[in-house]
Amino acid sequence: MARSYSPEYKSTLAKVSMDESPLVLLEINHPQLTTPILIVNDTLDIASNGKEYLAFPFQCTLPDDFENQLPKATITIGNVSKDIMFWLEESGGGIGATATFTQIMRSRPNQIEWTITMTLFNISATNQEIRAELGFDNLFAKPAILLKYRPSTSAGLF
Repeated sequence: MARSYSPEYKSTLAKVSMDESPLVLLEINHPQLTTPILIVNDTLDIASNGKEYLAFPFQCTLPDDFENQLPKATITIGNVSKDIMFWLEESGGGIGATATFTQIMRSRPNQIEWTITMTLFNISATNQEIRAELGFDNLFAKPAILLKYRPSTSAGLF
């Protein structure tokens, strides 16, 4: 998928020694969250597009590419927030949560260079970290139609 990056972003990435590095913002949403979890993979907080992102280091591994399965990535967040743990316990492991990754530059925090939203699966937590798989819903495994004409659902046709 082709992305349209700003000229400033392209110029920064092309430099041998960058003046600044791109920042990755993470927004975790869930129906039971009154406000989304907003963190930036940096050591300083940042405001972007009217939202305040807290500095909170996390690691993300890129999706794998195996035949006959959907690509999946993983994310690891340092487990230092009681709010996140409380949400995980109350939501039954965060089922139905989504993660939106957005990349920006600190000098232009309101200009989004790219963004992607993925579903969180298999969330697990220890005293040191929270791990989750990231992926997409398997649309090929879902039925194309909601109602099938069978004797049990449409007796008048048979």
